[in-house]
Amino acid sequence: MAKYEISVKKSAIKELENIQKKELQKLVKKIQALSEEPRPQGSQKLSRKEQYRIRQGDYRAIYSIDDDNLNVYIIKVGHRKEIYRL
Repeated sequence: MAKYEISVKKSAIKELENIQKKELQKLVKKIQALSEEPRPQGSQKLSRKEQYRIRQGDYRAIYSIDDDNLNVYIIKVGHRKEIYRL
């Protein structure tokens, strides 16, 4: 299987900076693992959108997948209480 390139939106980088260091390390490992398997066990497709989410503890990462260009685009990262609000 080909490796996917991971791109992170600038606003998602800022959101990552606000996460506790212990949880941040675990979440970053999960995000990096998306390059090998963009739809890992435990990921969930969001309704009415071509987006997925992975979870690490109380934190979630929302991302989209471009299979044609082998790209995973991290859109939003945050606490589970706030991540789904517009």
